[in-house]
Amino acid sequence: MNDVTTFDRDPDGTLFDPRVREAMSRLADSPADLLALETSGAVRTAYHAVERLRARGSEGRGVSAGALDLLVRLNTAGRGVGIGELARAAGVSSRNVTGLVDTLERDGLARRTGDPADRRAVLAEITPAGQEWIAAFRKPAQLAMRALFQGFSPDELTAFRDLCLRLAANQQRLAEHLSR
Repeated sequence: MNDVTTFDRDPDGTLFDPRVREAMSRLADSPADLLALETSGAVRTAYHAVERLRARGSEGRGVSAGALDLLVRLNTAGRGVGIGELARAAGVSSRNVTGLVDTLERDGLARRTGDPADRRAVLAEITPAGQEWIAAFRKPAQLAMRALFQGFSPDELTAFRDLCLRLAANQQRLAEHLSR
């Protein structure tokens, strides 16, 4: 997806993407529908902006964004973590996590160990080299996120976080409802 470079402002000064508005106006039956559809497009645009920045930062250091997520989870866990648990936490398949662990293991950033509670299970854990990688990544990541959220007040960031998580909670409830 390309970076969005052209925004317009509504009369109240709020930003909108004219391309998204045009496309979504063909789907909407009411102003409320249009606002919800445009908001969905804005969330998607923001998500892609964050992911492009994360990918640029992690891949510049030899690790994909998915492997970075896994490495952060392993670093936070402080213990070995099962592949299934990692997959559930990341919202991806066990096969995907296995491939990411393979890559991290090949790079010396993670290793597989046996599960003392279950001889059949395999755990993944961060290595000292992985911990060093995280330590080196910490400051550039902080600087990038500060730059990305420049101009937002702490109250705005708190509200934005809340809104994003409420959106995720609504999606989860909708998914549960639809699966019944």
